[in-house]
This record gives sequence, structure tokens and C-alpha cells, in this order.
Amino acid sequence: METIIIIVFFVGYLAITLEHNLKIDKLIPALAMMALLWALIALAHMPVFEVNTSLKELEPSHLDDILLHHLGKTAEILVFLLGAMTIVEIIDYFDGFATIKGYIKTRSKRKLLWLFAGLSFLLSAIIDNLTATIVLVTILQKVISDRETRLWFAGIIIIGANAGGAWSPIGDVTTTMLWIGNKVTTAALIEHVFIPSVVCVVIPAFLASRHKAFSGNIDADLGKQENNGSKFGPTMLYLGLGSIIFVPVFKTITHLPPYVGMMLSLAIVATFAEIYSSSKFSISNVDAESDAEAHHSPVHKSLSKIELPSILFFLGILLAVAAMESLGMLFHFAGFLDTTMPALGTEARTEIVSDLVVLILGVASAVIDNVPLVAASMGMFSVTLDDPVWHFIAFSAGTGGSMLIIGSAAGVVAMGMEKIDFFWYLKKIAWLAFLGFIGGSAAFILIRNFVLNV
Repeated sequence: METIIIIVFFVGYLAITLEHNLKIDKLIPALAMMALLWALIALAHMPVFEVNTSLKELEPSHLDDILLHHLGKTAEILVFLLGAMTIVEIIDYFDGFATIKGYIKTRSKRKLLWLFAGLSFLLSAIIDNLTATIVLVTILQKVISDRETRLWFAGIIIIGANAGGAWSPIGDVTTTMLWIGNKVTTAALIEHVFIPSVVCVVIPAFLASRHKAFSGNIDADLGKQENNGSKFGPTMLYLGLGSIIFVPVFKTITHLPPYVGMMLSLAIVATFAEIYSSSKFSISNVDAESDAEAHHSPVHKSLSKIELPSILFFLGILLAVAAMESLGMLFHFAGFLDTTMPALGTEARTEIVSDLVVLILGVASAVIDNVPLVAASMGMFSVTLDDPVWHFIAFSAGTGGSMLIIGSAAGVVAMGMEKIDFFWYLKKIAWLAFLGFIGGSAAFILIRNFVLNV
């Protein structure tokens, strides 16, 4: 039966990877795979286990209990993402992101390169790499008219957004998973991953700045700024970003799960949004009589724009990986890797094994969705909170996807917005992303071994 389980998981995983070839949204195989795996476990009465991280061993559990446990952990991530997505959409409702365009004063391509690299790096750490990419590519389209030049800038934005999302607990879905799953804390994550992430974006930006694509000036009049949005746009931008940054602070003070703080932040932002829009304050009730008014509510409009297919995909893939974890397969696979390595001494061998596995995970995330990869790694490694392994996973999975245009959510959305060709990106940008990934990984290992280990 375990063979059938593995086959179902492999086929489902393959269908997710080949989403663009099969013309089937990846949420469909994710949900089907999840349901089939748990159905097979239930019908075959297979024993399920829970990993005891303190004892580093498997403990028997009941199917209902273990499923409820994994559903609860998954729901924490999904509710958190729903809150964050809604806040971002509320900011966009008031055209708050147009404020960022006002900071662009230079016409030099080289200066703009560093400006967009820096903005993508910092903005993605606050509003996540996917949203940061959408915002910056939109601004890019208004600033640079030449499409070929925009493609180069878009490539740097992808690298910067993925690097920026890796060091922030709210910057990337996979980092958020590790944070909510009590694998990393905010302070330790920033301490270990911030500098490697900076290296990961500085190397590609520096090399790209020497390229002829970034020489000269752009042909645009930046003095004329559009002002078609709401007068409350800047206020909602700063309020929304500040409320998202507040979430890690709330968790540190109260020790409550992050989604609680995100719901508080959403409530505050939604309150101001309703006041500024002068709409009827009716967030939870929509009836036939008030339906027309509801469409004028920024909260209702923002909720309607959230990508629920992405939320359902996360639900399916996380619970599918949880099924493999509950059977003990991921735990045993991690043990297999450990015992098959050469005898280098227990501590040294463990560190080398983990580094190799995480580096492979980073490269694989360019081809395979990094959400299931990180979910699998959370079941493979039974190390403690804030172990450097988790920080390396956050960096590797977050930045490795930049090596292919389809390797990250930021890349996929930029590909759609600018119609970037897969092979163009592979030829022009992939090597920059690879060097950034290698440089950042080397920086992480050096800092871990010789700075933080002192």
C-alpha cells in the first residue's frame, strides 16, 4: 500500500510541475492528491504517527487526531495569508502603491536598476514577493516604454523580490510556513538570512549594471506624475504596510499565533478603509437589499479580488505532504540520508548532509513549486526551533526559484504581465540568479560557522 501512496504522490506532484504543459490549474491535482492520499490511509487502516521533535522519534497516533492536527496547522497559514492578501488589496483599492512612483526621479538606467532592486528587496519583505512584483512591474510599465529594457528590469525585480522575501517571516509563503510552524523566530531569521539575501541580490544587480542593457538613460518624463487615485492613497499605504509589520511584534508580545495579529491588523485597516470610502459599515452582512452598496465597500471589493485558487492549492499540497509525514515516510527518508553519508564524525556529517539537502532543495525549487518542498523538509528534519537548518531552508527555497522564470510566484506573475519568454529568461537572467544564489549560500555558511558560531 505504501507503494501506491508514493505513486499517487508522485503523479500528483508531476501534474503540479507540468501545470503549463497540461493546461490544468495546479490546484486541481493538489486537491485530488490530498483527498486520495488520506482516503487510501483510511481505507487501508494504515498506522499514522506524529513526530516527537524533542525525542526525534515517531509516536503512534489516531487518524482523526493527526488529521485534525495537520488541518489546524494548515488553517493557521491560510487564515494568515487571507488577512495579508486582503490588506494588500485594500491598499490597491485606494491606489496607494502609486505613491511609490513618486520616489522615482532619475532617468539613468543604472540608477533605476539599483532603485528597483532595492525597492523589490525591501517591499517584498513587507507585503510578500508576489505582491511586490506586481506593484513594481506595474510601475515599471509606466516609467519605461521600451519593452526589451523592461524585461531586463523585470528579471532583476524577480531576483530582488525573492531575495527580500527570504529573510522576512511575512515575505514569502514558505518563510511564513516555517515561522507559523514554530521552526524560526523573527529575530533569528533576520540575523541569519538578511546578509545572505543582500548578497543574493547585490551580485546579480552589480553584474547586470555592467551590461549594455542598463547603460544610458530612459526616454521618459518623470516630472509628470499621475494623480488619478484616491487622496487617501498614501495614508492607506503607510497604514497597511505598518499594520503588516506590526504582526511579528504582536506575536512577540502576546505569544499568540501570527494569524491572530493579522486579523487585528486587518480589522484596523478595514475600519479606516470604510471610513475613508464613506460606505456603509457592513463587512459581515450582505443581503439582497444592501448588495448594491456592498460593491462600493473597499473591504468587499478587496475580498472578492483575493486569489482563492492559490489558497486552495496551499490547502491541498500542505495536507498531501502531511499525509506522507504522518506515515513516517519523510522521517525515515531523512534518516536514510544521514546513514548513507560517509563517516565524517556525527556533528560534521549532520551539517554536511543538511547543507547538501538544502542546496538541492534550492535548485529543485526552480523547477518544482517550493511550497511542497518546504512542507516536505519540515517533515524530514526534526531539529529544534531556530536551528540554522531552518534558516538555510528559508533562504534556499526562497531564492532558488529565481533561476527559472517558472520557479517562483514572482517569476510567474512577471512572466504573465510582460509576456517574458522562458528561454529568454534562461539565457539572460538565469545565470545572474544562479550566481546570486551560490554567493548568498556561501555567505550563509560563512556567517553560520565563523560569526554566529563564535
